[in-house]
Amino acid sequence: MSLYKRGTTYHYDFAVFGRRYRGSTQKTDIAAARRFERDLIAKAEQGLQPKVIKNLPTLREAEERFLELVKASDLAAKTKTYYSSGWKLLENQEMSSGHLGEKRELASMLVSHITEDDIALLSFSGGPCNANNAFRTLRRILGKCVAWGYIPKVPRIKLKKEMRREKLLDAAAEEKLLKFLRQPLKDILITMRDTGMRNVSEICKMRIEHIDWQNRVVFNPKGKTPEARRYIPMSDRVFDLLTARCAGKAEGWVFPSKSKSGHLTWISKQFARAREKAGLPDDLVMYCARHDFGTYALSHTGNLAAVMKTMGHKDVKTAMQYQHPEVEHVRDVINSRNARHNLRHKRGFEQGSEKVKLLKNMARPERFELPAF
Repeated sequence: MSLYKRGTTYHYDFAVFGRRYRGSTQKTDIAAARRFERDLIAKAEQGLQPKVIKNLPTLREAEERFLELVKASDLAAKTKTYYSSGWKLLENQEMSSGHLGEKRELASMLVSHITEDDIALLSFSGGPCNANNAFRTLRRILGKCVAWGYIPKVPRIKLKKEMRREKLLDAAAEEKLLKFLRQPLKDILITMRDTGMRNVSEICKMRIEHIDWQNRVVFNPKGKTPEARRYIPMSDRVFDLLTARCAGKAEGWVFPSKSKSGHLTWISKQFARAREKAGLPDDLVMYCARHDFGTYALSHTGNLAAVMKTMGHKDVKTAMQYQHPEVEHVRDVINSRNARHNLRHKRGFEQGSEKVKLLKNMARPERFELPAF
């Protein structure tokens, strides 16, 4: 494998299985030329003819085209970042090749040679969310390859099971956290617990002109879903803290910062430090405050439609995830059963004790006299 420069462009010259391949990479950057040559060698090792080699892309080449489309699209910034992060997880993956167990890059494989078995063997650091990020990105890239006519169909890609959050950021956790949180995170935590709003996408982007002080509601103009456009009722303490925070202002960000956007965007690090000082578990994240709101509101109102509307949900299944199983009723039933059992047991024990006393008395001759005949 060798590269040489002719003018401003790098050229390749290598042999695979006794066959020589040479030509221009059409790259002026040495790193890009090396990637091109590596992908070309991978194609040749997979037994493709020179004409086919130039037409059929590797996963890396398909990804470059895919991400260009994503960048030029009107997708949300978070979606674009999601696909970019997914590719970062995929590009360093290595696969075992052949009976000798030789390693080859997934990114250098031809899209037509990526099978369901290859995908099933992939493993990623972190939890199932990370793995699903990579799998969804891979599925989208291969889906585009079908549209471009490179492959007939997308191999089956099975997503990992993601466990929903069970932790609740309740009043006890709030009390501990508030001792170590600084402003404005204190106000954000209280607002999230009392309104169920999403932290970064909704609370941090809250504007003063969207607060209806007379009706005590906050208008959220946009968010994660179309249903995120909604009115959210304010509790008394949220009303008080927002009144103090917005005093003397008619417009602008409620939580301003020196960031490019002008509003607060990053709160997880400060929350993590406060959580550690408070001695709370690592899996208690800021978003658990939203779960606590949904759980409490649903269990005490029983009005699923109202909770869905307040939290900005369209799917009933999504809203029901915030309903943590209530065990109080089950506990009361079991305690009631045990109480009845204990009462019967106590009565039986008392009756048994009386019988034992009677038998003991009968066994004592000085206390028992036989009747005279």
